[in-house]
Amino acid sequence: MSDLIVRRLLIDMKSPIASRWNGGDAFRSAFFNALSMSFPVGEQYFIDSVRNGLKSLREPERERFDAEVRGFIGQEATHRRLHTLFNGHLDKLGYTNEIEARAIKRIKANAAYNLRAHVAATAATEHFTALFADWILRHPEALADTEPRLQTLWQWHCAEESEHRNAAFDIYVAMGGEHAWRIRAFYYISLIFMMDLTRQTLRNLWHDSSLFSFSTWRSAAKFLFAKDGLIRGNIGLWRDYLSPDFHPSQHESSLSQQWLIANATQFAVVGQVEPAK
Repeated sequence: MSDLIVRRLLIDMKSPIASRWNGGDAFRSAFFNALSMSFPVGEQYFIDSVRNGLKSLREPERERFDAEVRGFIGQEATHRRLHTLFNGHLDKLGYTNEIEARAIKRIKANAAYNLRAHVAATAATEHFTALFADWILRHPEALADTEPRLQTLWQWHCAEESEHRNAAFDIYVAMGGEHAWRIRAFYYISLIFMMDLTRQTLRNLWHDSSLFSFSTWRSAAKFLFAKDGLIRGNIGLWRDYLSPDFHPSQHESSLSQQWLIANATQFAVVGQVEPAK
C-alpha cells in the first residue's frame, strides 16, 4: 500500500495553447493530444471501478485499502479536471475528440460486466499509463522546447501515475481476481488502447495538415521505435504483466518521487491520505 498525496497543480490553464505546443513537433503534439483527449472519461471510469471494487470488499480488507483508494481517487479526479481544461483548448483549435466518444460508447456497452472485469481493465490500463509515465520522466526530450507550464502538467501527471500504479491492481487481487482473467483483460486493453490512440493521433495529424509530412513520420519513428523509444523500449516491461507473480511495485518508480521533491513549488498539497492501521 502507498501513502498517496492529493495535490493541486499551480499552473495557468486558462491561457490558450498552440496547435503544435510540444516543441513545434507535429507528431509529438498530436500523440500527446490524443492521450489527453482520452483522459477525462477514462479517469472517471477508473475512479468508478476502483471505488466500487473497494465497496465490494469485506472488512478488514476494505479498511486496509481505504486510504490507498481515496488517494487514488483524489489524484485521478485532479488529472481529469486539468485535462478537461487542456482539451477545451484543443476544442477551440478545431480538434474532434473521437476517442472520448468511442470510450463512452464502449463503457455503456460493457456496463453489465462483472465488477472484477472493470477493475481488471482499470489495472491493465494503469499498467500502460505507468510505463508511459516512467518513460516520459526518463526522457525529458519528449517534451523538449515546450513551454514550462505544459512540461509541468505532463510531468506532474506522469509522476502521480507512477505513484499510484498499485491501487487498481491491489483491489483486483483483494477481490479474488484470477490471473487468467487479468491477462484476458490485459490483452483486450492492449489492443483497444493502441487502436484508439492510433486513430485519434492520425485524426489530429489530419486536422493539423501534417499527416503526410515526411518530418511527421521521421519524428514518429524516433519517438516510438528508437532503441529506447516509447514502444520498443517498453516491450519487456509490458510483458512483465503476464507473469503470475507480477505486481506493479516491482517496476522502478524512483523518478516519480525525485520529480515531486524537486518540483514541490509547482503544486499545493490538498491532503495526505494515511493508510489504515
